[in-house]
Amino acid sequence: MIVRPFLQVLSLLFTFSLSSIVSAEAKQPLRIAVSSNFTPVLKQLLVEFNQQTNIDTQIISGATGALFLQIKHGAPFDIFIAADSVRPNQLEQEQLTLADSRQTYALGRLALLSLNNSAKLIDLHTLPARFAIANPDTAPYGKAAKQTLAHLGLWQQYQPKLIQGININQTFTQVRSQAVPSGLVAYSQLVLNNLSGAIIPADYHQPISQQLVIIKKSNNIKQAKQLSKYLLSAQVQQKIVSFGYASFTQNQKGVSK
Repeated sequence: MIVRPFLQVLSLLFTFSLSSIVSAEAKQPLRIAVSSNFTPVLKQLLVEFNQQTNIDTQIISGATGALFLQIKHGAPFDIFIAADSVRPNQLEQEQLTLADSRQTYALGRLALLSLNNSAKLIDLHTLPARFAIANPDTAPYGKAAKQTLAHLGLWQQYQPKLIQGININQTFTQVRSQAVPSGLVAYSQLVLNNLSGAIIPADYHQPISQQLVIIKKSNNIKQAKQLSKYLLSAQVQQKIVSFGYASFTQNQKGVSK
């Protein structure tokens, strides 16, 4: 007589518990690992994306190299929006990404910034007391900065003067705060902050082909695909270019995987 009601209560509790778990999983935000240079742009683009899809998102911003290592060690990210093509390709080679998810979403541009005067390319030939770049070993814009100085035959002279930021955001902050007189930053940072500078010609460095990949272990594959499709849409691509990135037609070398 007592057993049946007791089993019914257990069944109801189990059903409630299971539905709670499913509901909690459904409410998990889309975890986006994004390079520091693209973070301010992504925050603006996500406003419309969230309105269109009702997908909650969580941004984890940092240097591309650091985020790459976190993903390799199992960090629970759903999609990786990098500032280069090297790390997404490495993750793909190690079979840590969803098949065919690697795509180029933007082409970065490098610029010379100085708040003390109007920056011109010829200024690079006058050796400053200190000069800011991002770390060439971990930050794609830092690598492009090193290649630029090497292209001009100035790398050896600049090395003792360099103040290296962890990522391009830190480098930009160093110059904008005038802690360092000048430096090479992302052109998008100038656009977003209404600053002027000298754009570095694209042939001074390898293309800054910024790619994204979906992480294979993601629990939000469908939502990650929606974000990837959104970022690659023609309308959003025009917005990305307006934020200071190059269009694919300006540098076709950056389009390929």
